Amino acid sequence: MSESSQRPLPEDRPLEIAGRVYNSRLLVGTGKYRDMTETGHAIEASGAEIVTFAVRRTNLGQNPDEPNLLDVVSPDRYTMLPNTAGCYTAKDAVRTCKLARELLDGHDLVKLEVLGEEKTLYPNMTETLVAAEELIRDGFRVMVYCSDDPLLAKRLEEMGCIAIMPLGAPIGSGLGIQNRYNIRLIAENANVPVLVDAGVGTASDATLAMELGCDGVLMNTAIALAQDPIRMAKAMRLAIESGRDAYLAGRMPKKLYASASSPIDGTFF
Repeated sequence: MSESSQRPLPEDRPLEIAGRVYNSRLLVGTGKYRDMTETGHAIEASGAEIVTFAVRRTNLGQNPDEPNLLDVVSPDRYTMLPNTAGCYTAKDAVRTCKLARELLDGHDLVKLEVLGEEKTLYPNMTETLVAAEELIRDGFRVMVYCSDDPLLAKRLEEMGCIAIMPLGAPIGSGLGIQNRYNIRLIAENANVPVLVDAGVGTASDATLAMELGCDGVLMNTAIALAQDPIRMAKAMRLAIESGRDAYLAGRMPKKLYASASSPIDGTFF
């Protein structure tokens, strides 16, 4: 029996967030596109069912003379995920989530991100923990952007966050997943969905995230700033599906030396 056949295959669990099961494991953002029309077409091509948007930077109808995101992304079709992009303190993040709840008629599913500073946009984990605790206490269902620290990720889960979203690399950098071992540790030890958030640049990055055992990937810049965003959105959809299948199939063990593809035992020359 081969080494790979002795290892149990991963369990094929559906992606469930806040009590709802999703077919797509790709979550997408709405920023940086050329216009709302391109935004809508790219999101449709991605196959995503969850769409995130920055509450502070998005018009949902509060500015009647500006393009409205809801004209191209219907809440009847997509799960809307307001996020706290641009917040640098727990206080600002909590206030932003409460504003989103008012704008969206009591919507309580939010993506929390509290940033440390503008250059790297790394998460400020001290403020993130404070904000998460207050939001959960106030009845929000919190998906949280965080560092790749497995201990902090576990603490956020134990506090009651419904999804853990470690960065693969700095937001908008396109560097790909630079911390694969920590991401894998977080995914292996979590009892809630783990989604790589930030750093993806191309389809192979998304595939790697899924092969590491993540439940999904959230991205924006990699699609929006591609030369052909619609085609890239489709590529990302296929990459997520491929990576998930590869993870579930169970890869062959790595070896230092070669092994012939065709067996030579019992052959005649």
